[in-house]
Amino acid sequence: MNHRYANIPSSCRINPMISEYLARDYSGGAFILFGKDHLISLSFVVIICLIIYRLRNRWNKTQMKATRWGLLALIYASEASWHVWMMAIGNWNTQIMLPLWLCSITAWTMPLLLIWRNQKYFEWVYFMGSLGAAMALLTPDLMQYGFPHYRFIEFFTLHSAVIIAIVYMTTVERFRPTWKSIPRVFIITNIYWLFCAWINSQIGSNYLYTQSKLPTPSLLDYLGPHPWYLLSMEAICIMLCVLLYVPFAIIDSSGRVETPC
Repeated sequence: MNHRYANIPSSCRINPMISEYLARDYSGGAFILFGKDHLISLSFVVIICLIIYRLRNRWNKTQMKATRWGLLALIYASEASWHVWMMAIGNWNTQIMLPLWLCSITAWTMPLLLIWRNQKYFEWVYFMGSLGAAMALLTPDLMQYGFPHYRFIEFFTLHSAVIIAIVYMTTVERFRPTWKSIPRVFIITNIYWLFCAWINSQIGSNYLYTQSKLPTPSLLDYLGPHPWYLLSMEAICIMLCVLLYVPFAIIDSSGRVETPC
């Protein structure tokens, strides 16, 4: 048997092509930051979001419910399949796979927004969820897994779905934050950050990058050495949250009032 497929479950060895796309040691090409496949994936997300915005007034109640459940199913299927794949290739461990990453905790708690339509949760996911997913999409930690490997497809599906869900709930179902949302979200996020820092100190992990930067190129590379980049992250986070609120500040200044559908 070809050694390249030795780490793939027997059910996948029936078709060598399928095995290659699921392999731990993928030989089809590494991920290239802002390469063709990366830019096409980003463009796809932007196009979907623009379509949702363009058709924002055309959803009826049944379509809204179906869209929310569809997005939740896509998010859960992507996140769950990642755990299954990591177990199958023998890479699942508590140092990297606990649901403590910003996008992971957003993914698993999405029913609070998509099913129960919780306003307070929307405030957090609008700022932190969108920033986390956007950073992940711009600087993916994919290393050797280029398109069309499973990991590439799963990664972009999950993070794109999170962004699309936020855009949908904001533009179609009219959820929105307030100025008071920013300090509230900032405090909650910092409490969570301290919790992750404690977890990292106990099990040797690096959730929310409290211990070090990513091993691959990322925006953190421009924020100085450890631990000073953590302070830079705090400042940038505040600025980006304010920037994300600007569209609603413009709406407020125009006198328009929009409430959740």
